[in-house]
Amino acid sequence: MEYSLRELCQLSGVSARTLRYYDEIGLLKPVRVDATRYRYYDDTSIITLQTILFYRALRVPLAEIRHLLCVPLSEQAALLKAHLLGLRSQYDALSDLIHRVETTLASMKGDYIMQNSIQFEDLKQTIVQENEALYGDELRPLYGDEQIAQSNAKIQGMTQAQYQQAQALSAQLKTTLQKALLEGDPSGTLAQKAFTLHKQWLCYHWPSYSKQAHKGLAALYLADERFTAYYDAIAPGAAQFLHDAIVSACS
Repeated sequence: MEYSLRELCQLSGVSARTLRYYDEIGLLKPVRVDATRYRYYDDTSIITLQTILFYRALRVPLAEIRHLLCVPLSEQAALLKAHLLGLRSQYDALSDLIHRVETTLASMKGDYIMQNSIQFEDLKQTIVQENEALYGDELRPLYGDEQIAQSNAKIQGMTQAQYQQAQALSAQLKTTLQKALLEGDPSGTLAQKAFTLHKQWLCYHWPSYSKQAHKGLAALYLADERFTAYYDAIAPGAAQFLHDAIVSACS
């Protein structure tokens, strides 16, 4: 039986954007594409997608899933054991993060603001651990272990002033993105201002900047529903608009 892209979305609960991305990276190819470039799938596609979703639920990176789909069960088991070790490491990091948050909450009174230098160091460590636990599986295959380590080191080396500047940029980006969406042009003045603010914010976190890396992150904003949800919470369609603005500025 054949299914259109829309029908597969309805059956699986996976967004059309995600299915198109899976096609682009060779994870789930349609059985055919018609003259209007519309994708069609079959029953085997559904089984493959179910397998992909199973591995995604286990937080297996997409690059590893693509490999797992091509190997026998014995090798899949070995790869999953290695993945389990990584999950246990993340669990330890999350346990430490939970302890830090509980300790901070216990010390808070009213609208208490963390100004103590020791607490600020704990805050930066918490940010690094939280990013690793939430997004490490997606970011490491994209940027590599060395660049992630350098980025973590840069965050941990931030002064309080730099941290506050990065936070201010993040707030300004959200406001500008809302206004740019009303303008409606990803290459327009406000959209490019949003791009510049996003770039400046990245430079507080990345060891070095490149347009290629920036475009890669923009693609992840659409591919990973957590990133999409974060930006779409600012305004509906904000993730797609920011992606388009970044691509326009980096082209």
